[in-house]
Order: sequence, then structure tokens, then C-alpha cells
Amino acid sequence: MNDRYQAPGLGLFEFPTLWPGAPFWLTKSVLFALLGTILVCVLAWAAFARPKLVPRGIQNVGEIGYLFVRDQVARPFLGKDTDRWMPLLLSLFFLIVVWNLFGVVPGVQFPVTAHIAFPAFFALVAYVIKIYLGVKHQGLVGYFKGMMFPPGLPKPLALVLYAPLELIYNFVTSPFTHAVRLFANMFAGHLLLAFFSSVGFWFLFERPTFVGVPLGLLSVAMAIAMTTLEIFIMLLQAYLFTMLTAMYIGNAMHPEH
Repeated sequence: MNDRYQAPGLGLFEFPTLWPGAPFWLTKSVLFALLGTILVCVLAWAAFARPKLVPRGIQNVGEIGYLFVRDQVARPFLGKDTDRWMPLLLSLFFLIVVWNLFGVVPGVQFPVTAHIAFPAFFALVAYVIKIYLGVKHQGLVGYFKGMMFPPGLPKPLALVLYAPLELIYNFVTSPFTHAVRLFANMFAGHLLLAFFSSVGFWFLFERPTFVGVPLGLLSVAMAIAMTTLEIFIMLLQAYLFTMLTAMYIGNAMHPEH
């Protein structure tokens, strides 16, 4: 029996295949992602399949969520094009919320977005849409010209300094940070919750001592406090990821001059 406490590490994020011989990608994280997608579809159907004039219950929750995404996330960046992009942005927001909240659901306790593949895929989708819309609305030459040579900036300065930085930002930094911001917050939050929970369990149940029990109680209190904070961060990160997606789409269609 191991008498030394071992803090949780990267093993928390390593999932074997669901059964021996299954495809390498078929893991619990993929299963949770699928369950979250189905849950969002079911909730959306329950909220909007038979809308009432006076919303109640799940329809009321759905409409509040819709109004929040429309007014606080999409409209500031998309203006008159808001309604056109609401299906994408609303689906993105609620799916990220559900996937994040899985991190505090007993029996699951793993935020899907703590696996880099899922935020990276969403960021790639937003990136492709951004580039496509930029070229479509501004033309290939106009898109790169507007990106690299903004009006009022001396051409030599833009060519030497501004243009390379903008290319790096738009094609490397922007999609990278879009994905990593969500992933890193969920990854770190899950690790902290696991740490405080495991410390509390160790000193209260595995190795209770006169000195260890107060430390275990403190760790449990920290785990509860961190869970509350983590729920807020989960919602905040869903908002930020969706807002940045709306901003990229809006800037591609309506570049600043």
C-alpha cells in the first residue's frame, strides 16, 4: 500500500479506448462530447419545438439564452447580419457551456474542452469561416491589402513591420489563442479541483491524523469554493469563445477602414 500522497497529474486527461480493439479515438472524452451534443439538441427541441406566446419552463430558459447570445455576443459585431449567424453562434455557445459544465457533474467530472482537440476544431471552423468571408466580401487582394496595409500607415513601415506582424497574428496567433484560451482554462481548473478533492479525501479518509484532518477539511472547503469559481469560469469561457467567433466573422464581412 502506498503511504505517500500522490497529487493528480496529466493522467487525468489520458483516456484509454472504450474497449480493447476499439478505434484509438473512441474514448470517454469523445463519448462525453457526443452525449453533450445530443443533450443540447434535446434541450433545443424541448425549448423551441412548440413555442408558446408566454414562455414557461425550458422555453423560457431557451429564450433567455437566445436573447443573451443575440444581444450581448452577436449584435455588437454583426449588426444587421446577426440573425443570419445566430444558429451557429447559439449552437456553439450552448455546446461549450454543456461540455464545460460536465467538469462538475458527478459521474462525469471532466470538461470536454479540457481536451485540446475540441477547442482546436471549433477554432479551426471559425478560422476557415473568417478567411472565406474576408476573401468573399473583400476579394483576395483586397483582403490581404486591408490586413497588411491599413489606411494612413506609411507603406515602408507597414511593409517592414506591420504587415509581417499582421500575417503572423491572423494566420498563427489568432486561431492558436482562440483554441488555447478555452482549453487552458478548463485544463487548469479541472486539475485544481482534482488536487483539492484528492487532498481532502487523503487526509480525511485514507490517512486521517490529528494534523491531517484540519488540512483535509480545508482542502474540501477549497474544493467547494473552487467549484463555484470554476462554474463561473466555464460560463465566461463559453461567452468569450463565442464572442471572439462573432468578432472574427463581423470583421471579415465589415472590415474597419
